[in-house]
Amino acid sequence: MFGGQDGLRRLMSQETSKPQNPGQTLKRFGAYFRIYTPVLLIVAVLVILSTWAQVITPALTGQAVDCFLAPLASTTFGSLTGSAGETNPQSTCWIYDSGAPEGLVQSLVRLVIGEVPEPSAELSNAERLVGLGKLMGIMLFLYIAMSALTGLAFFIMTWTGARVMKALREQVFAHLHRLSISYYAEHETGDLMSRITNDVEAIQQAVNFALLNVISGILLLVWISSSMLRMSVPFGLLSLSILPLMAVTTVWFSSQARRAFRRTRKEMGSVNAELQESIAAVREVQAFNRADENIENFRLTNAANRDANIKAVTYTSALAPALEALGYLALVIVAAVGGLTLLRGGTFMGAGVSLGLVITFLTYVQRFNQPVQQISILWTNLQNAIAGGERIFSLLDTVPAIQEIPGANELPVLRGEVEFRSVSASYKEGEPVLCDVSFKVEPGQTIAIVGPTGAGKTTIINLIPRFYDATKGAVLVDGFDVRFVQIESLRKQIGIVLQDTFLFSTTIMENIRFGRPTASDEEVMTAARLAHVDAFVDRLPDGFNTLLGERGSGLSQGQRQMLAIARAALADPRILILDEATSSVDSRTERLIQSALEGLLKGRTSFVIAHRLSTIRNADMVLVMDQGEIIERGRHQDLLERKGFYYNLYMSQFQRREQLVNQNAGVQKTGLASAG
Repeated sequence: MFGGQDGLRRLMSQETSKPQNPGQTLKRFGAYFRIYTPVLLIVAVLVILSTWAQVITPALTGQAVDCFLAPLASTTFGSLTGSAGETNPQSTCWIYDSGAPEGLVQSLVRLVIGEVPEPSAELSNAERLVGLGKLMGIMLFLYIAMSALTGLAFFIMTWTGARVMKALREQVFAHLHRLSISYYAEHETGDLMSRITNDVEAIQQAVNFALLNVISGILLLVWISSSMLRMSVPFGLLSLSILPLMAVTTVWFSSQARRAFRRTRKEMGSVNAELQESIAAVREVQAFNRADENIENFRLTNAANRDANIKAVTYTSALAPALEALGYLALVIVAAVGGLTLLRGGTFMGAGVSLGLVITFLTYVQRFNQPVQQISILWTNLQNAIAGGERIFSLLDTVPAIQEIPGANELPVLRGEVEFRSVSASYKEGEPVLCDVSFKVEPGQTIAIVGPTGAGKTTIINLIPRFYDATKGAVLVDGFDVRFVQIESLRKQIGIVLQDTFLFSTTIMENIRFGRPTASDEEVMTAARLAHVDAFVDRLPDGFNTLLGERGSGLSQGQRQMLAIARAALADPRILILDEATSSVDSRTERLIQSALEGLLKGRTSFVIAHRLSTIRNADMVLVMDQGEIIERGRHQDLLERKGFYYNLYMSQFQRREQLVNQNAGVQKTGLASAG
């Protein structure tokens, strides 16, 4: 447990060092939104309208000054669509046409299409008051519309993002089930859970809020820049002089932040992996009094996550004040140059400047700085989401080690013949686990596999359902090479009962039905009776509807194995694999299960990794494994008579274990007699 994190950190370090392409990551995100193109077009229209309202209101403020509050005969402030240098102040007052007041709707239409009326006569104070009121009404309407459009755009984007993230989670979850067993041997469960939870959550936050704000902010920047240049090219270039420095600052800080956020996503996966492992092993930790070491180990992992987050936040936190300072510098430049220009006659580089123009540009620069600072803040979420996306896509890009070839044959109903032809296998290159193993099993035979730890027993049973592939030779079922058949058609005809039984947090009924989801309640009951599950289920308050805790907590190990046997019996497999299914039950329960297994094994090919003599005695053939090779084979009695490796194994392990079992059985009988 405590060494697993070192391996995880090595994998994470390798993953961090790989070159990343943010553009490619964003492009892959875009593919998930393609199905929602019509909805996104609606969002785009809403964003454009909202941005237009934000751009036009500063120009209206300038018109309020030049047309109604402080009109100057010498002003040269041009209209919204006119060129700089026009000398009539009324050319900007589109609120009037030939001196006749318009309605708000007509004025708004004129504003949208950019039509400039003919210059009108000098306005009276009453006309100025009416025009100013109408202008304020339009500005109020624009602000309300801007808020409504922005809110609607956010709602639609959140609606779309929730569905996209649902599809992404489902895709990741489905891919996890396609990955081979070897992948899970190299990756921590907690880290994989972090990818489908924390990483996807980071992406969803960016999609719901940051992405739309960044897009609208960029659009606003472009629109404001073009509006300023359209009004006055010299003054516009002056106002935008700080922009290149802002861009360089943003690019540098964001690149550093993205690298730091990659590390935070991986460190979070490490924290989740350590947490999941510690909770799952809490009994072992307490039993061996390793709580202090476990806490210290988690402290170090959590500290690494803290340091990674601090580093990432350092860059993102520094970006906002840096851009804010540059924004204030731009305001100072506009105010200083504009004020000096007005004092010196109102001309800047050959272009006329009015008080309204200066106020408009000050408002534009201030509004220009807002999305820049907003983007810098939201850029944190985007970098975090990109880092999470890279981890998710790296998982989705992982090619399963076990793949089904195109056009694979569907297996018919099996008879149960199994053959190993010169099979060699290894989990790591250069470290063979099986070496040139060959044997043939006829349908209906029971094969016991014995040998010391690490002899290759589990590898043999892993190759039959194709959890792993042989590196050399072939595994055949009814003459079909398992590498060239449909995996589902193979595994649905194989039943497996492992020594470490896994039960789900649902009812006992559903745990048994997991072997065949379409089974009726009566069929489930029959399988339960076959495995003698009903012997202890009947004593439970809710019977077969009793909810089990995580991994079947609340039941003994023997009871969990009996449920696993019932589950395998319900599946009605043609080939049965038992990894010493009765290793954790008492002698009485074992005898009950053995009698049930006689009916279950009848007519089925069975492979049993055996640790008990009772299992080996009934086997049609015993395969004796050592160091990845079959060194002896035959029936139990024949192998004893040879007095070879199996004989020594029997004398050192099986016979002694059998004697202990018999002694325990005798003690139980004596105790029962005394009680009677």
